[in-house]
Amino acid sequence: MSAPRIGEVYNLGGGKANSCSIAEAFSLTEEYTGRKQVSVYVDQNRIGDHICYYSDLRKMRAHYPQWDISVSLEETVRQIVEAWRRRSH
Repeated sequence: MSAPRIGEVYNLGGGKANSCSIAEAFSLTEEYTGRKQVSVYVDQNRIGDHICYYSDLRKMRAHYPQWDISVSLEETVRQIVEAWRRRSH
């Protein structure tokens, strides 16, 4: 933010090290909620779905070498669960 680059676009997803499948996300959610997630597996890809996707963080890291992911996947899921708990009470 202190040194913006005009017109640049960055993908700030989690990258490969901070990613998971839907099944892994359900498992993490179950850890923080203590509740089994309800799901149905369909053995057919949806049209247009990526089989696998990772955010490419190389451009961001090249332009801003001091930048790094500051919140882990696990912490992100924990924060989402806590936010939902606060909203539901």
